[in-house]
Amino acid sequence: MAEKKGFIAEFKEFIMRGNVMDMAVGVVIGAAFTAIVNSLVEDILNPLIGLLGGDALVDGASSLSYTFANGITMNYGNFIGAIINFLIVGFVLFLVVKAFNKARNAKAEEEEEPAPSAEAELLTEIKDILAKK
Repeated sequence: MAEKKGFIAEFKEFIMRGNVMDMAVGVVIGAAFTAIVNSLVEDILNPLIGLLGGDALVDGASSLSYTFANGITMNYGNFIGAIINFLIVGFVLFLVVKAFNKARNAKAEEEEEPAPSAEAELLTEIKDILAKK
């Protein structure tokens, strides 16, 4: 009969699995990286985009907007900032995944046994023939 685990014991077993811990570390590092990317975009790139916008905007791209006749404002600078954030995060993730795959493939190649040489195959055949006699 299967032993019933308590809710706390089951949760502890779940949370201590390697995949869950790896995911938690990834989320924390991802949040820290997002803060760095946001700072890069908001504090460095947006002011440069604002300067290139023609108005020499001090606040950068985040202040790029269009106000309609009824007073509604469309802040397209915020959208530009979000696109830049996405592209930077996507590019860095691409580089990380590419490096991970390269390292994993290199390790897999090291673990593979090299193919036997022609001489080794010939010696194996001779050994098999002699073993049959």
